[in-house]
Amino acid sequence: MILAAGYGTRMRPLTDHTPKPLLKAGGKALIEYHIEKLRDAGIDSLVINSGWLGDKLADALGDGSRYGIPIAWSHEGTPLETAGGIKRALPLLGDEPFLLVNGDIWTDFDFQPLLAERPDPVHLLLVDNPEHHPTGDFHLTEGGRLRDNAEPRHTYAGIGRFDPALFAALPEGEAKLAPLLRAAMAEDTASGEHHQGQWWDIGTPERLDELDRLLTQR
Repeated sequence: MILAAGYGTRMRPLTDHTPKPLLKAGGKALIEYHIEKLRDAGIDSLVINSGWLGDKLADALGDGSRYGIPIAWSHEGTPLETAGGIKRALPLLGDEPFLLVNGDIWTDFDFQPLLAERPDPVHLLLVDNPEHHPTGDFHLTEGGRLRDNAEPRHTYAGIGRFDPALFAALPEGEAKLAPLLRAAMAEDTASGEHHQGQWWDIGTPERLDELDRLLTQR
């Protein structure tokens, strides 16, 4: 599932008429990098949620046929936050664990290892803390367990593998992901790994310009 329902408020005026995942860097929309990398990693179908300017997003990407991977749409209208959006999309996601990717990041991470069977209902990718988020989110132990009450902390990359049962009891409507993650950590049912390669959170027009320069030079 690719999360693509946000308003993109920090990216205005670029997002006044363009949904954030369709903003381009290196001549390609941010979300297209995810679609192609997930397809190449062995994912056989995608769910994308939409909110702000969702019709434009769906019109641009269609049913996925030109990317070689089927896309199903979960239209929210008013964005439901991450967990609420996942809850809405559960009928499309099925009963097996799924990968979750934020639509407004860029990374060179290889998604294929996340397809391996794992015992935990939560497995997150963490990255080094960027300048705009110096305190990080979660601690990763040497054994690959996630903790919310230890140092040092790394930043959640917006990429993870989840068991849909984690969201089954949520009521319909707006809901954040962080409380579910912290509950899993408290029960020691959350694992993680540290990606030390490229990772960009495209939260400002300036960061989009920086990424565009990087990818254009490549």
